[in-house]
Amino acid sequence: MTKWFHGVLSLLLLIVAARPADAQQEGKISGYMFGDYYYVAADHVPAFEKQNGFWFRRVYVTYDKGLSPEFTTRFRIEMNSPGDFGATSIKLTPIVKDAYVKWTRTRQNILFGMSASPTWEVVERIWGYRSVEKTPLDLQRMGGSRDFGIAFQGAVDPNKKLNYHFMFGNGSDTGSEVDKEKKVYLSLTAAPVKGLTIEAYTDWEGRPADKDRYVFQGFISYERPDFRAGAQIAQQTRKSGTTAPDTKLRLASVFAAGKLAPKAWALVRFDRTFDLNPDGNKIPYIPFATNAKSSLFIVGLDLLPVKDVHIIPNIEAVVYGSAVGPKPGNDTIPRLTLYYTF
Repeated sequence: MTKWFHGVLSLLLLIVAARPADAQQEGKISGYMFGDYYYVAADHVPAFEKQNGFWFRRVYVTYDKGLSPEFTTRFRIEMNSPGDFGATSIKLTPIVKDAYVKWTRTRQNILFGMSASPTWEVVERIWGYRSVEKTPLDLQRMGGSRDFGIAFQGAVDPNKKLNYHFMFGNGSDTGSEVDKEKKVYLSLTAAPVKGLTIEAYTDWEGRPADKDRYVFQGFISYERPDFRAGAQIAQQTRKSGTTAPDTKLRLASVFAAGKLAPKAWALVRFDRTFDLNPDGNKIPYIPFATNAKSSLFIVGLDLLPVKDVHIIPNIEAVVYGSAVGPKPGNDTIPRLTLYYTF
């Protein structure tokens, strides 16, 4: 795998070097960072209660460069603090988040390399507050934000009212391929009238021992300059590979954000899970109980003192419903979030 990757990289560098200098564009470095001061006011794990501190939940540094009017490249690294309330000695370690070449022709793009999967790209863009919390499928560990493979995206019509994003990849997120199975993704997005977005999404991930997974998702949203709102439903099926029943993870979510003043927005969100999530305790920064259904409430205020700087006081609260065994206590985490771009 390493030799293959080095070979492809060397070929790409030769192609770039062979092009006339005036065909290339100036490179651009950009990025953003967000982190919090957090306080665990209550938690279903008693050892976590009263814990507090500062952390970076994401640091992005991105390099974009145009090679020609049709070819562009992106290289991005990400770093973040551990989010398990226990790994205090681990330093921020960078990982490769994006590394791809994109070919653009009219309304169509083809990307090769590690790029964003279509799983929650549309939802995250309209939610607009990744700095506060991940989108529901991302939070509940029902997919990956990236994959290594080939992606096709673009508009079906000249007015861009119907768009698609298809991807064929390893299914390993930012990790290496470890088996012969692959993952296929498809997102279809319609914008029939101004401000309205409707998305239908599905994926299928092959896994060894007949433990395949697949997702279906529906999303609808409305946007205008001073307000946006959205709602989604989703289900992931995880095949057991045995005669035992398959695991189903179902959820629903609604959110809204509105402008209160020229430099202030309010945001609210509610997520409901209808099944137990066996990976709930692995969720960074806000681990969920694995033996109970949950309702997540998010409330925040987005203040913009200067351009590209957001100060966002917010509260996340998880209320647990029906449980297998003793019902967990609820979780409450107030945070002061700082988000800035450069």
